[in-house]
Amino acid sequence: MITLTPSRTPNEVQRAMMERKYGMFIHFGINTFYDTEWSDGKLDINGYRPAAIDAENWIKNAYRAGMNYVILITKHHDGFCLWDTDTTDYCVNKSPCPTDVVAEVARACKKYGIKLGLYYSLWDRHEKCYKDHERYVEYMCTHLTELLGGKYGEIAELWLDGEWDKYPKQWNIPRLYDLAHRLQPGCAVAVNQTIGKTWRKLVPARFRPEHYKEGMNIRYFPSDFRLWDPHFPREDDPKLYTHGGSTYYLPFEATICIRNMSNWFWDPKYTKDRLVGAQFIAEKYRLLTGAGNTLVVNVAPNTQGVQEEEDVQCLLEAARLLGVERKI
Repeated sequence: MITLTPSRTPNEVQRAMMERKYGMFIHFGINTFYDTEWSDGKLDINGYRPAAIDAENWIKNAYRAGMNYVILITKHHDGFCLWDTDTTDYCVNKSPCPTDVVAEVARACKKYGIKLGLYYSLWDRHEKCYKDHERYVEYMCTHLTELLGGKYGEIAELWLDGEWDKYPKQWNIPRLYDLAHRLQPGCAVAVNQTIGKTWRKLVPARFRPEHYKEGMNIRYFPSDFRLWDPHFPREDDPKLYTHGGSTYYLPFEATICIRNMSNWFWDPKYTKDRLVGAQFIAEKYRLLTGAGNTLVVNVAPNTQGVQEEEDVQCLLEAARLLGVERKI
């Protein structure tokens, strides 16, 4: 069993994460085609019909914007899987567009030297075994083995979400963490809303990042870093948290949307929403990286499988403000 070692300083995995500094979130899936952020696992798979999967340009845009990694949605709360899998009927290979999106993004990441991170929702509103906690953990382990087992190369980060739908112990996070680190020793793993009380389903607002205090409880242990989107920690963000009487170092990763702060998936009104602006992104980048944390900005591809040009230009303007823009 792999676990965190008590420490007041970052370990090798955490140092590598902190050095990545800046990344792109990519929310894309069946929700993109149904004008919704969240769905219940019942959307008709035949509606998933991207005109293309422009993964090379997604990653090229991240590269040009000075980003060092991306985090791709592999399965959101709806249970729709964006990679080839035989574990479910709700996946790209059973859809009108069978392209393995994870494979396309992995290929582009290798080409541009961008690290690949994966988002995976613990909550699954489609899978029939979901309410059988032990069977569902097995189901998740099969997925993580497919995703982290080497087919897609090196995986730098595993971003776990949807944890609020069950009590912490029902997810068996130690088993998922151990599996992820055995398959990908350099992979940084975390669960959303990392800090808080372990005996509640929902985390009270007093545990949000802006209220973090040294020594608070690690709710999802083990985790290599902290998450709570789309919130920001304070400038003097503390890094030391506790579990079982021991102290652990945990950096923070902030995740925001390039439009309207919480517009994760593209929809027909997407381009009418206000961009957060290059100045805002640059300001948050400096705040976070200056405190040894990281920033991820979500840029959602549309139904054509393409990111909006205004989003890309906003990222490039921020890159110029920060002096991190790269030329192709």
